[in-house]
Amino acid sequence: MKRTEGNTPTIQVLERMFALLDVLAAHRDPVSLKEISEQTGLHPSTAHRILNDLAVGRFVDRPEAGSYRLGMRLLELGNLVKARLDVRDAALGPMRELHKLTHQPVNLSVRQGDEIVYIERTYSERSGMQVVRAVGGRAPLHLTSVGKLFLAQDDPQRVRAYATRTGLAGHTRNSITDLATLERELAKVRQYGTARDNEELELGVRCMAAGIRDDQGKLVAGLSISAPADRLEESWLERLTQTAAQISAALGYRGQPS
Repeated sequence: MKRTEGNTPTIQVLERMFALLDVLAAHRDPVSLKEISEQTGLHPSTAHRILNDLAVGRFVDRPEAGSYRLGMRLLELGNLVKARLDVRDAALGPMRELHKLTHQPVNLSVRQGDEIVYIERTYSERSGMQVVRAVGGRAPLHLTSVGKLFLAQDDPQRVRAYATRTGLAGHTRNSITDLATLERELAKVRQYGTARDNEELELGVRCMAAGIRDDQGKLVAGLSISAPADRLEESWLERLTQTAAQISAALGYRGQPS
């Protein structure tokens, strides 16, 4: 088991326990005691003793004599952790760091039906920008960068149904108000993994957005930078996607989107 210096447990038995759990976590099927011993470097009797104690606490199961797998207690604890994870809590620190870099509003928003709801925002009063992105505010999906991220997850039939329900009403001369243009825009979102709002919700304001995913790979929120149209810098996009990935990791996301 590889651990960085300074992160090694000071109690030896705990270090060994972590090593055993890491080996079991790396295998889908039950693992024999011999293989566990070889992979951890622990003597079979030592591994057997610790695994038996873990089995008492239901952290490890023994489906048959001489083999082990992760136990249901870990699932129970994992579900408790997941239930207590809050995207706002996970996002606020990284959002503040991103704001320090850009000096522009950084928004966290989620989908509710056919709209985006802004649930957190970091900004400076010095920006002097009037933006209709107050916490608790709402905006149509097709007029916002984060909204496009969510629409891009929908299949073509659902996108058409959205267009029919909403009529793709516009707010500015730049708003996308026809289905064909929206479909082309969503294709770009799927290609690049990020989305834009080019003065479509409010004249003079542009946005860029990246998605935040949970441990199942589900898109649960979007992170966006909004700025006066002439101040939005393309160099921010990489940092934005990195920040969204950091928040996703805090929510347990490890792989590809589902």
